[in-house]
Parts: sequence; structure tokens; C-alpha cells
Amino acid sequence: MESPYFYLLKKLTRTFFLITLLTTVISSQVQQCRKFKSIISFGDSITDTGNLLGLSDADNLPHSAFPPYGETFFHFPTGRFSNGRLIIDFIAEFLGLPYLPPFYGSQNASFEKGVNFAVAGATALDQTVLESRGIYYDYTNVSLGVQFKNFKESLPNICGSPADCREMIGTALLIVGEIGGNDYNYGFLVGKTVEELKELVPLVISSISFMITELVKMGGKTIMVPADFPIGCWTAFLTEYRISNNEEYDPLTGCLKWLNEFIEYHNKELQEELNRVQKIYPHVTIIYADYYNALLRIFQEPAKFGFTSGRPLSAFCGTGGPYNFNSMSWCGTKKVDSCSDPSKYVHWDGFHLTESAYRWIAMGFLKGPYTIPAYDWSCPGFEINNGPAAVSTTTTMTSSFNNGGLQQSSVSTL
Repeated sequence: MESPYFYLLKKLTRTFFLITLLTTVISSQVQQCRKFKSIISFGDSITDTGNLLGLSDADNLPHSAFPPYGETFFHFPTGRFSNGRLIIDFIAEFLGLPYLPPFYGSQNASFEKGVNFAVAGATALDQTVLESRGIYYDYTNVSLGVQFKNFKESLPNICGSPADCREMIGTALLIVGEIGGNDYNYGFLVGKTVEELKELVPLVISSISFMITELVKMGGKTIMVPADFPIGCWTAFLTEYRISNNEEYDPLTGCLKWLNEFIEYHNKELQEELNRVQKIYPHVTIIYADYYNALLRIFQEPAKFGFTSGRPLSAFCGTGGPYNFNSMSWCGTKKVDSCSDPSKYVHWDGFHLTESAYRWIAMGFLKGPYTIPAYDWSCPGFEINNGPAAVSTTTTMTSSFNNGGLQQSSVSTL
């Protein structure tokens, strides 16, 4: 007969084994955190902190160069396509890093803590590829491939020796996107069908995947890849494709179902590709940031997030029609007015969102649950309640998480 001592020892051993097994399972499901020394970002207008402005001629500036762009937080236009901060700005604040300086047009800027290559209007595919399929546009030709080429060519000036550059890339949060949305936007705006644009999806995904692979080869260890937004909720498309058939609209949100279903298809294909790449490089953390659902929940319950429930799909800065949008009268021009309180609006100008909306999206994946796999951003050393260490030589801004959201706590003169 087994003695009480050995029985107790066996029970304790079994309990220890179960606790160890459970801890191992949980650890494998939630990615281990990593303290980032910088952020390196690529993308389009959702992430552009001034690159298109830096690339533009003084006589042909983008709309984002004029008021009311930037009015809420920076108090003047910075080249961001919103009234204030973007998702990338909230990420930087959360990680205790400076706001990312734009690469293009920056003079004497320090890229030690991060650099942004995202350009408004950018596509995942090169311009020649899209034009070969009858998709013509003249907004910008700085595609994802061009951004990556410029990044590689600039490395000697950014980080010095190959060893130093590999170290910098390895300790940076690398963000690829959101990108690809404009490939489809331009296609829809020139009259391409869903079937025609579905043929672009594998090419767009391949372009994103190629860049991820190249970044891994260069030493990248943590890469975040955002999903595309639900463009069926975009003010511009709701105006362009307005029809009387209510069956085409989601009864819960008022968004166009067929456009959102197309983006869902893209996002599904993107996730599958990320899973494939992750298996090839198990030592690398690839994070899928679900921008789609982080935003869609706002359109489903706008009042819950502090937005007006009457017209959540209307643009704040625009004019005319049921959605306050007119493609002939853009925000930033003299004949277009803005409302009094942008914090109550989700949409800013028809294609972009307000700072308030971007704040909630950022919270959706920084504080959960909109990342796949689940990711622990809050590792020791992160200054979650403090803002960026520095914004520029003339600017200091701080923020904190209060009352369920990122709240501006202090702003000095810009």
C-alpha cells in the first residue's frame, strides 16, 4: 500500500506538471512581448505623416496641406489626412516613442527612433502593373516597392554599418500597411467590377508577402500587417454607388454589403498568406492587425464609442448630399466647411477617418482583442501611461489611457 507521503508527492508532481503544461499552452497562444527601440513604417494615407506633402511641388500641394486638416491636435496641417493623430501616432505614443518623421522631404530629421515611408495614394502594386490592367491614376507613383527600395538605399545614412542596420531592424516594430486599399479604390473608381479586381488580390498579397520576407532576411523580428478597412462604409463609395435598393445595404450599419464582402475576401487571403510565411519563419512574430473589425464595431454601435448615432457614415469635412460628400468639392478647399465637433464623427473627409476613430482602432489592437495571434504589447519597460519621448525639436506631446480611451493630457506649443 502506498504511503501518505508518496501519495502527496505524486499529487504535487502531477499538479506541477499540469500547471507547467497550461503555462506553456498559454505562452504559445500569446506572443511574447518585445521592447521596441523604433518603428519603421510603410503604407498609404492611413499612415502618411507628411510624405506626400514633402514630395509635392509648392504650386501643387495636397489637400492635407490646408486647414482644417490637423486642426484638432497639431493645430495646423502636418500632411496627415485627418484632423489630428493617425493610428501610427497612437502606436508611437503607446510604445513611448516619438511620432514618426516622414522620410521624404525631411531635412536634418533624426530617424534613430523611427522613420515613415508611407505615402498617401500609394499602392501595393507598381503603377505599370495597374495600368496594364486599365487602372490609371496620377496621385502618386510611390508604390510599396518604391518605398522599400528607398528604405534599402537609405540604410547607410540611417543606421551606418550593415551590422548596425541589422540590429536596428531587429529591434524595430516593422509595419507593412495598411496597403492595397488604393489598388482596389482606383479600380472601382474607373469602373472595374468585383470579378476583375479579385484578379488583383493575389498580386497585392504577393507584393505584401515579398516585402515581409525581405524584411525578415534583413533581420526583422516583429512585423505588423494591418487588414484593409470596410470600404463599403466609406462615405465616398456610399455616395458614388448610392442606390435605392435597401437590400444592398447592411441593416445594422448602412454600409454597402458587396464592397465589404470584397474586402473580407482580401483580408482572408492576406491572413492565409501570413500564416504560410509564419510557418516558414517561426522565429519571427508576424502580427495581423484587424483594422477591419476594429472599425466595423464602431459603425455597428457608434453611440457606444461616443460618436453621433444619427449620421455615423457622413463626412465631418465636406458638403452636399446625404453623406456630406461631393467629389468636386474636397475638404481643404475654401468652399468646403467643417462642423463644430469632429470628435463626434467617424469620417473626416470621405476617404479618411477622424482622430477619434483612429484612436479607437488603435486601442482595438493595442489593448485587444484585434490582433491575430494575440500579442502582449505591455512588456516590462513600456511607458504605457506616458507619451512620446520627443516629437520634434519644437514639439512635445503626451497622452495617456484614461476612461477607456487614449486621452490627450498635455500639448505644448508646436
